This record gives sequence, C-alpha cells and structure tokens, in this order.
Amino acid sequence: MSAASAPAQTPVIGWDLGGVHVKAALVCGGRVETVVQAPCRLWRGLPALDETFAQLPDWARAPADHVVTMTGELTDCFSDRADGVAQLAGWAAAHLKGSVRIYGGRAGLLAPEYARTAAADIASANWHATAALVGRHHAHALLVDIGSTTADLIPVVGGTPAASGYSDAERLETGELVYTGVVRSHLIALCDHAPFRGRRTRLMAETFATMADVYRITGDLPDDADQQQSADGKGKSLAESEIRLARIIGRDHGEGDPADWRALAAHFAEAQLRPLHDAAALLLSRSDLPADAPLVICGAGRFVAERLATRLGRPAVALTDLIADRLPATGADWASTCGPAVAVALLVR
Repeated sequence: MSAASAPAQTPVIGWDLGGVHVKAALVCGGRVETVVQAPCRLWRGLPALDETFAQLPDWARAPADHVVTMTGELTDCFSDRADGVAQLAGWAAAHLKGSVRIYGGRAGLLAPEYARTAAADIASANWHATAALVGRHHAHALLVDIGSTTADLIPVVGGTPAASGYSDAERLETGELVYTGVVRSHLIALCDHAPFRGRRTRLMAETFATMADVYRITGDLPDDADQQQSADGKGKSLAESEIRLARIIGRDHGEGDPADWRALAAHFAEAQLRPLHDAAALLLSRSDLPADAPLVICGAGRFVAERLATRLGRPAVALTDLIADRLPATGADWASTCGPAVAVALLVR
C-alpha cells in the first residue's frame, strides 16, 4: 500500500484525571495537536466528572486510543485509594470511546478491569509518566513539576524514573512529593508569621487567601492557571487578591499600600520556595545524579521551578523544549501545565 493511501493512525488522547482538574492531550501521528485543562469538583462524586467531560472540546469525546493516568483517587468521595482507582478506571471505560488503557507506572499499561488489583501501581502515578518521557531525552535529570496543588521532584537516572518512593506516602517521606502548589495552597501551611511594616506579625490560622492571590500580586501567575473559586468566593482582581492577603495578618486593605502587599506576597513566595529548595538539594546530593544534571521543569508553577534552578546553580530545561518538534506552534504553556497527560499520550507511540 502506498503512503498516500495508508490509513490514518488512530488518534491518541492522554488523560490525567485529578481531584480538581481534568487534563487531556490529543496526539495525532506522534504530534501533540492540542491540550485542554478544565476544573472538576470531583470531591462531590463521579457526576462532577460527567459535568466536566460534557464541557470538554468535541475531540475529547471522539473515538481514540485513550491512555489514562490519575490523581483523583485520593479525593474524599472515595472510601480509599483502591476504590478511587477502580471507580475512575470504570468511568473511563464507560465514557471514553475507543480503546482505554490505564497507566500503571512501574506496571505498564493495564486494562481497566485490572485497575483495582493494581491500584498501588496506578494511584497518582502521573509523575512516573512525565519522568519516563524526560528519560527519553535526558539520561540524568531532576524533573520538577510544580502544579496548582503539589510539586513532584523526580530523579531520572539512566533514562528511567529513579524515585526512592512510589506512593504518595513514600514520596512525602523522601521529598519527591512536596505538597505545595501555585494556586490552591493555603498560606498558613507555609509559615506562621510574616513581616509587615517593620514588625513581625503572626498569621491568622484561616484559609483567607491562597498562593494564587500571592502570585497574582507578584505578577507571576500564568493566564488561566487559576480555575478554582477564590477563598472568599469573590473576584480575582489585583485589589481583591490584596484584600484576601491582608486578612491573613488581621488587616484591612486600606491599612497598607500596593508596595506593602507586594512585599508581603514576596514573603510567602519565598516561604514556598524554601521547602522546595531543601527537597531538591537532598535529591541532587544522590551519588547517581551527576553534578551537571539539569532540572527539567514543567507545570503551572514552572516560574517557581526556574527560580529553584537558579538558586541551586543548575541549568533549567523546559519539558516543552525537549518535545518542541512534537508540539503545535502555539499552546506550549498548556502542554507544560498538563505534562502528565501529554506524557502518557506520547509514551505509547
């Protein structure tokens, strides 16, 4: 059969089913055509996933070779992670048209009906997919994927993921999972005091503001990165973010000026960077990671990862630069934000 008459390859769609976002990447002929992220209130139950799915672009509901990774199994609507893995895999099998495989990390690709028995391999294995993709381009690196809620720091050694931990619990112990992100993290989780106009003030132990407010004030937050409701349910203007930030130190907005609020926001940005620096420094001290191993960065918080690389004296390489020849002319930022969805789709071809 001639090349001109050869049938088109079946599109591949990579999925990352999370507890607050659904991410999907369409790959045709080995190239990423488009990527989408949509908010999902999965903590309300699987019907929330149906609502999000109905709002996705038409291509997400078309027949394809679907490859699914997930983090939503830890959402509190499920009795435990095994239940969450089984229900999410079952949802994918019932709703995605075409073939459906579940990414099991170290266990490979699995049929949805085997999800419950392989739950320990499947649960929150999206980091493994991104690290495996990095390993195809860099033999040795530290993947730093900083998202809206968490940060994954994964050593890549000899072209393969080389994390010391695997489950969330294990990676929390090893520093390969740092539970902080650039949108949803609460400020009180980062420190218990802050400087304000020459005085040290304790913080109110309330969820008055999030890191999305901080990075809006510093001007770092990428467009559309914050798809969640604000802490007070109000808008996301600069002034409204400053109001929320002021409350965390018991102040009203009028008690400071824009420079005060920028300085306070910078304090919280630094407080978030410190534990990331400590975790990365520990991982980079491993004997199997050479001194010139770069940080490969991605995620909605890639701007934080860039600062981390500078702080560590390491080169920063964007994940999207590694796969630039497989990305569309526009939309690379979304491919970075949705790295695991892109990775599972590219890994199968």
